[in-house]
Amino acid sequence: MEESEEERHARKMLAKKRLRDRQLETKTEERGLLMVHTGKGKGKTTAAMGLVLRALGQGMRVGIVQFVKGVWDTGERRMLEEKFSGSCEIYAMGEGFTWDTQDLARDREAARKALDRVGEMLRRDFDVVVLDEVNIVLRYGYLGVSDVLDLVGGRREMQHVVLTGRNARPEVLEAADLVTEMVDVKHPYRSGVKAQRGIEY
Repeated sequence: MEESEEERHARKMLAKKRLRDRQLETKTEERGLLMVHTGKGKGKTTAAMGLVLRALGQGMRVGIVQFVKGVWDTGERRMLEEKFSGSCEIYAMGEGFTWDTQDLARDREAARKALDRVGEMLRRDFDVVVLDEVNIVLRYGYLGVSDVLDLVGGRREMQHVVLTGRNARPEVLEAADLVTEMVDVKHPYRSGVKAQRGIEY
C-alpha cells in the first residue's frame, strides 16, 4: 500500500527529531558568550535589544553602553529606563555620529569614558553587557581593539557580552563565539524615507 502524504511527512519529521535529539545530547557546556552583530544591514542594535528583552524576561540583570547614539532619544532607552530600571542600566555615552562632532579628541575621550563604564559593569553583577556600536569606535581607532578584547575577555565565566556595529574588526570576529552579519538587501532610506520613530529609534 502506498504511503500517504501525511504518513510520509510524519516519517520524515520523526527522522529529523531523532537526529536533532542526538545532536542535543552532545551540547552540554554552559558559559558566557561573546556575541557580535555586524554588517551593513539594519538590525544590529535591534537584535541586541531583542536579546536584552529575552534576558530580562529570564530574570537576568543587563547593562548597556551606547558608544555613538548619545544624542538620539531612542525608544529602547526610554522603555528600559522607565520599565526595567531595577534590572537594567543603559547609558548613552556617545555624542552622535562621528561626522556630527568632527572632533577627534572629543570622540576618543567619549569612547574611553564609555569603555570605563563597561569595565564597571563587568565587575558588577550584570549577566549581560551590551557594547552598542563599539565596532564603529574600533573602526575609527578611537579605542584599541586589544583594549576592548582584553576587557571583555576578563569577564566572569557566565557573563555574556554583545558587541554591535558595522565593520567589525577581524580580531573581534576571531574572538567571538557567535557572529551574525546583517546583510543590506533593501532599505527605505535609499528611496527617500527618513529614519522613523519606533522603527529606527
